[in-house]
Amino acid sequence: MNLKQKRVKRFFEKFVESALLISGSITSITILLIIIFLFKEASGLFTTPVIEEGYELALNKTNPVKHLTSYEIKEIFDGKISNWNEVGGKNEAIELVRLSDLTKYYTEAELGSNFENIPAKSSELTSKHPGIILFLPTSYIKKDFNGTLLKHETLHPGDFFGGKEWYPTASPSPQYGLLPLLLGTLWVSLGAILLSLPFGISVAVYLAEIASMRVRNILKPVIELLAGIPSVVYGFFGLVVIVPFLQKLFQLPVGETALAGSVVLGIMALPTIITVAEDAMRTVPRAMKEASLALGATHWQTIYKVIIPYSKSGITSAAVLGIGRAIGETMAVLMVTGNAAVIPHTLLEPVRTIPATIAAELGETAAGGGHYQALFMLGVILFVITMIISISIEFIGKKKYSN
Repeated sequence: MNLKQKRVKRFFEKFVESALLISGSITSITILLIIIFLFKEASGLFTTPVIEEGYELALNKTNPVKHLTSYEIKEIFDGKISNWNEVGGKNEAIELVRLSDLTKYYTEAELGSNFENIPAKSSELTSKHPGIILFLPTSYIKKDFNGTLLKHETLHPGDFFGGKEWYPTASPSPQYGLLPLLLGTLWVSLGAILLSLPFGISVAVYLAEIASMRVRNILKPVIELLAGIPSVVYGFFGLVVIVPFLQKLFQLPVGETALAGSVVLGIMALPTIITVAEDAMRTVPRAMKEASLALGATHWQTIYKVIIPYSKSGITSAAVLGIGRAIGETMAVLMVTGNAAVIPHTLLEPVRTIPATIAAELGETAAGGGHYQALFMLGVILFVITMIISISIEFIGKKKYSN
C-alpha cells in the first residue's frame, strides 16, 4: 500500500469517526432536550389553582371556614359533604349556589335584561345566607362584594401523588390523583409478567435444550415475528377473543378488565422474554453441562440445577424487559382494560394505565392548562419508572459479569 492510499484510508477512517461522533452527540442532545422539555412542561402543575381559572368561591362573612382543599370542594359540589361542620365550620347545612341558580332567588327583571345586576344580587345573596357557597365568574365580583372569597390555593404535591380520583374536567375543582392510574399500570404489568414469565421460560428451556435444530429453526422466527405485530392488532384480538371469553368465564358485567390487559400484554411480552432467556441459557458453558451429566445427573436435573441457576441473571433481565414492555404499552391496553380511572381491587375490574391516559387525553387539552401539565407529570412518572427498569437491567448485567 503506497503513501497516497494510506492517506486516503486515514482520511476515510477520520471521516467515519467524526460522523459517528456527531451522530452520537446529536442523539444524546436530542434525548436530553426531550427530558428537559418533559420536566419543564410538568413543573407548572403545582402552581395550578385548585379552582377553575376565572372563577371564585364566595362564603358568608360569618362562616369561619377560610380554606378548602381541592378534594373537599369536589365533595361539596358532588353533594357528599352537606354540612359545614364536616370541613371545620359551624353545624349548618351547606347551601350550594351556582351562577345558573340565581334565577331561583331573583326574577329575570331583578337580575337585569343584560344581567347587569348580577354582581349586586350575588353580594346581597351571599350576605343573607350564612350557609351559602357561591360559585361564579370573577368578572361578577366587585370591590364592594359583601362576602368572603376563598383564597386561591394551588395544587399540593400530596393532592397529585396521593390523590385517589382522576377527574381532570371536574368543576369547579379538577382532580388530578395519580394513584388510580399508577395502580392500574402496576396491576396490568405485574399480571402480564405473572402470566408470561413461566410460559416464556418454559419455551426458552425447550428451544435451548430440548428442541431439535429443525424445530428450533421453525419456532424461533415465528416467535420473533410476534414482536413485529402492531399493538393495535393485539388490541383487536383482545377485544374479539379474550374480552368475551373472560366475561363469560367469570360472569362479569363487562369483559374489559385488568386481567384482559394482562393477558394481551403477556402475549406481547413473550417474544422478549423467550429470546433473552433462551440466549442466556445457550451461553452456559458446555463443560458445566457435561460435568453434571458425568456425575450421574439426568438431562432434566441438569436443566433445573445447573442451566437455570447459571442463567438466573439473564432470566431476571428477561423479566425486567418484559415489565418494561408492559408498562410502556398504550394502544392494546387502552382497547381492552375498560379505560376506567378508579382504584382497582382485583384483576377483574376495569382500570386505566398511565400511557393510555396520556394517549386518550392529551389531544383534547388546552396547552399550558392544569390538565395539560398533569399529563406531562404522568409522563415524568412513566419516565422515572422506565429509568428504574433500565438501571435494574444494567445492575443485573454487571452482576452477571462480575460473577
